[in-house]
Amino acid sequence: MNLFGRHFLTLKDFSREEIAYLLDLSAKLKADKKKGINGDRLKGKNIALLFEKPSTRTRCAFVVGARDEGAFPEYLGKDDIQLGHKESVADTARVLGRMFDGIEFRGFKHSTLEELAKYAGVPVWNGLTDEYHPTQILADLLTMKEHFGKVEGLNFVYIGDGRNNMANSLMIGMTKLGVNMTVLAPKTLWPLKELVDLCEGYAKTSGAKLTISEDIDAVKDADVIYTDVWVSMGEEDKAKERIELLKPYQVNIDLMNKTGKESTIFMHCLPAIKGYEVTEDVFESAKSVVFDEAENRMHTIKAVMVATLGKGDDK
Repeated sequence: MNLFGRHFLTLKDFSREEIAYLLDLSAKLKADKKKGINGDRLKGKNIALLFEKPSTRTRCAFVVGARDEGAFPEYLGKDDIQLGHKESVADTARVLGRMFDGIEFRGFKHSTLEELAKYAGVPVWNGLTDEYHPTQILADLLTMKEHFGKVEGLNFVYIGDGRNNMANSLMIGMTKLGVNMTVLAPKTLWPLKELVDLCEGYAKTSGAKLTISEDIDAVKDADVIYTDVWVSMGEEDKAKERIELLKPYQVNIDLMNKTGKESTIFMHCLPAIKGYEVTEDVFESAKSVVFDEAENRMHTIKAVMVATLGKGDDK
């Protein structure tokens, strides 16, 4: 499958088959790395890493993934460039596109990412925006596939803030790949109807089921319980009211037991605020696969770069 030259902005832009291809490529690159085999699929490539928001996993995943395949990554933080301030996003994109072969952006507005992609002339990858976090979803899907041997037909429950970038992206990724997706949240934090309608269309095509609920009992039969921080970056002023609203949706032992399945796993994109969205005992339990997810950020991000910028997985 040829994804060369494509941007990676949201999983809306990729078919079920293309996402499955990226997961297969991720697994191959991961297996190679475990054997001590690194490639040169990105040899001679220079990659710009633009960060308005701080990161542990995203930054490290892009840096290590790029270097493993022979590329040179250059980190540009919010104090290093004048993105959209002293210099327009379009002008920055055109400058960087002439110096770099690919650009990663992690920041606030999704429109900034789209403008970079419009003007850069090289592949642009989404490291996170306020609306979408697609590289995390690839890591989540790879982790699920490793654990269960498949993703299609699994029952996946996301619990917490149902209208943040993680809920949005999980809905897209899961419904496209045939995973039964439940968003469990108070009604005031339900995802936008427009996105729900879109994902219901994906679910109809893939054979999945999409459910939006505020009933804690909706976790019954879940194969995966997934949560995220209750207060996203940039919303710190809403912390007190958000905590009060989401307390009943904490992932704890009682909630995990409500699934009725011993095989249920716990997932989190990290960083986790233990004692809030998840209790320490669940986070540290044998059911938790959060560090598998964290590692898989690197393998899946590497796959995205190789597929869209590199020589391909067969070279």
